[in-house]
Amino acid sequence: MESEAREFDIIVWGATGFTGALVAEYLLSRYGVNGEIRWAIAARSRSRLDALRESLGEAASGLEALVADSFDEDALNAIAARTRVVLTTVGPYARFGSPLVAACVENGTHYCDLAGEAQWIRRMIDRHHDRAKETGARIVHCCGFDSVPMDIGAWFLQQSAMQRHGAYCESIVMLVKAMRGGASGGTMASMMNVVRESREDRAVARVLVHPYSLNPEGERQGPDGRDQQGMAKDPIADCWTAPFIMAGINTKVVRRSHALLGFPWGRDFRYREATMTGRGAGGWFRALTLSGGLGLFVLLATFAPTRSLLERFVLPKPGSGPNAEQRKNGFFDLRQFAQLADGTLFTTRITGDRDPGYGSTSKMLGECAVCLALDDLDSGGGVTTPAAAMAAPLLKRLEANAGLKFEVLD
Repeated sequence: MESEAREFDIIVWGATGFTGALVAEYLLSRYGVNGEIRWAIAARSRSRLDALRESLGEAASGLEALVADSFDEDALNAIAARTRVVLTTVGPYARFGSPLVAACVENGTHYCDLAGEAQWIRRMIDRHHDRAKETGARIVHCCGFDSVPMDIGAWFLQQSAMQRHGAYCESIVMLVKAMRGGASGGTMASMMNVVRESREDRAVARVLVHPYSLNPEGERQGPDGRDQQGMAKDPIADCWTAPFIMAGINTKVVRRSHALLGFPWGRDFRYREATMTGRGAGGWFRALTLSGGLGLFVLLATFAPTRSLLERFVLPKPGSGPNAEQRKNGFFDLRQFAQLADGTLFTTRITGDRDPGYGSTSKMLGECAVCLALDDLDSGGGVTTPAAAMAAPLLKRLEANAGLKFEVLD
């Protein structure tokens, strides 16, 4: 698919939403309009698109705005046919995303999103992977904080281990050391939708708990068990840990990447995630408190009456998020502890310079779209992952433009 054959390189779908507007702001500040990339904004409301363009200032005066509805298949096909990449922030994806994926697959158009909904991603794999391979469309889910730092981070660690030690690590433990940022209303809405689906359909629940449920068919087995459910002492990091709420999608994405890459790290490769709470009595108490709080949240979200109360009075609403100062002052610091077959330990760090859910996520998603549109990728089409589709070029863009840093600590 040559860039000259398409009117645009990227169309930002859902640009009038909170995160979509941040992506548009980022692309404008980094790339301008009709410069290195040719891009447009799209949503269902002409008036809101016009308001967004006006809010972006004079520099956005030449930015084209397209109108369509999430369920208008003809309109979505027309949009997909005009661009090399569709970038979408419209979730929950299980409710609004399926027709757009289908349009991109049929038109050979690359696609990236912020989905963290494992049950929906599995449906997209089952419905579209083979056809996307035929059309050449790269359908890349999970292009925000879940799961770009973890997926690209695992790839970076293994490449670094091979360069330094001549072998890949047989296991990786990713621990969240610290992060600051406002809760994502869109992420919470998607999470609540996942809970509803799992309560209504036990097949969905099985996808959510199975560690290899996003692997290719016939490759859905391996040494990893379920994600961490309570507090635990990590023997490699030598600290107490609590569950990480995003591990449920991140771990599955990393394992799918490994499978799509052909299992270069071995069939016995293991990967897990948790939150680092510290050592000693203080670390133990923080692990206990965090585990208990997360367990209570899951319990309340499980039942419809208490879930409704959470959505009405506690959780942030979709389309809302932290202000500019909070996004700027946010950050994340992730540590990966890995082990080679001979027992050698290998540690890396991944950091981001904005809040994970919005400031950093909008830059990561934007760079994923630019990478898909402009870079010479050697991966084929299919329902794929950030690492399997564009690992090395994306890592370079993340460090150069998106405020991420990947480094070896020993």
